[in-house]
Amino acid sequence: MAVERTSGQPNARVTVVAEETQFVLSSLSLLLWGVLVMWMCAGFTMLEAGSVRTKNASVVCLKNIGLYAIAGIAFYLIGYSIMYVGVEEAGWFGSWRPGVGSTPAEQALLTGDVAAHTTVEQTGHASMSHWFFQMVFVASTASIVSGTLAERVRLGAFFLFVAVLTTFIYPLVGAWTWGGGWLGALGFRDFAGSTVVHSTGGWAALAGAVIVGARRNKFRSDGSVLATPPSNVPAVTLGVFIIWLGFLGFNGGSQLALGSAADAVAVSVIVTNTNLAAATGVLTALALSRHALGRVDLRAGLNGAISGLVAIAAGPDMVDHYWACAIGAVGAAVCTYGMRLLERLKIDDEVGAIPAHLGGGLWGTVAVCIAAGGNLAVQILGIAAIAVFAFSTSFAVWWLIDKVMGARISPRVEELGQDATELGIVSFPEFVLARPPESQGDGAP
Repeated sequence: MAVERTSGQPNARVTVVAEETQFVLSSLSLLLWGVLVMWMCAGFTMLEAGSVRTKNASVVCLKNIGLYAIAGIAFYLIGYSIMYVGVEEAGWFGSWRPGVGSTPAEQALLTGDVAAHTTVEQTGHASMSHWFFQMVFVASTASIVSGTLAERVRLGAFFLFVAVLTTFIYPLVGAWTWGGGWLGALGFRDFAGSTVVHSTGGWAALAGAVIVGARRNKFRSDGSVLATPPSNVPAVTLGVFIIWLGFLGFNGGSQLALGSAADAVAVSVIVTNTNLAAATGVLTALALSRHALGRVDLRAGLNGAISGLVAIAAGPDMVDHYWACAIGAVGAAVCTYGMRLLERLKIDDEVGAIPAHLGGGLWGTVAVCIAAGGNLAVQILGIAAIAVFAFSTSFAVWWLIDKVMGARISPRVEELGQDATELGIVSFPEFVLARPPESQGDGAP
């Protein structure tokens, strides 16, 4: 139901959406935007599975559905409370209370308590709609790590790291910023997570790449790099389109409301800027790839889209749309030359996740100062603090995992592929003429 109220102008009326309607629309929007962000996990799966050799594609699928499940449980049990519940003003973390649920007023409403109606409406949206929207962001962070370490990380080691990342590392960064902690109090601005989500995942992936090391023969003794082209180019491309679609929910949903005309306009601006940044990123990366990589490179163009999406996430609500194009273009340039830099540093990143998410995220967080109201000193402080915390903590966790259980698969498993040796299954059996007998079974030789 809509109500009318008088504005400051004679004979003028402004239609205002009723409070209950605002609550319903905002709650529904968070759930729908969250579904789009969840769908990004399917995009990351296609991108990674199409990028690796066919002998490792099944493990990629298991890693990605597994990390989503782990992220959901971990964020339910403790991660959300650390990030949002009871964070003191300018504090460092929230509550260690396990579990999360609907508020007492919401529970009373479900039992028919009419008196709770007004209390619930005043919260703006259903509490669990906010939990779901925030949870799918956690899974996106973990997906970045999966892509970087493809074809060489042990499945158990990866799942253990994801559990730590989604339970503690990411929620603590979130508490500092979105949860009202010390960085948020200083005015650190990261609208949809260029740093909170993407740089955090990028630092975790970089730490893992250093500990686990490169794939066998990826970097030859003469300094050359063994090319590992995608095994399924259509799957990789489809994955990027799905990620692009998901980012519309990732950034658009970060408005966290859709209960007024102002919210609707803001979301429209955000979605437009998100799309423009990605489109400009594609064209920029393709234009620069010949100089940076020696050829017009498809994967550079695809990663250009992702880096443009990541870069605009920190400030997609700017009203001057041409800045979105500029930010996406620079993000793609950072990613394209970052891919080349990683090769020179002999850091193996199968899908280019580090330059796309870490590089694009760092640039996007600084770019907020151009047209989205960020303070340069505060933005740099936030970048530095999160970089030190996320990388050092991730490095320590990966180091412990490696010492206790081993983070890397054996050379024999790497040669035969993780699908046959760890899962006893291959993704494309019609392409396998004969499978070595030692690859049978569950155990790795």
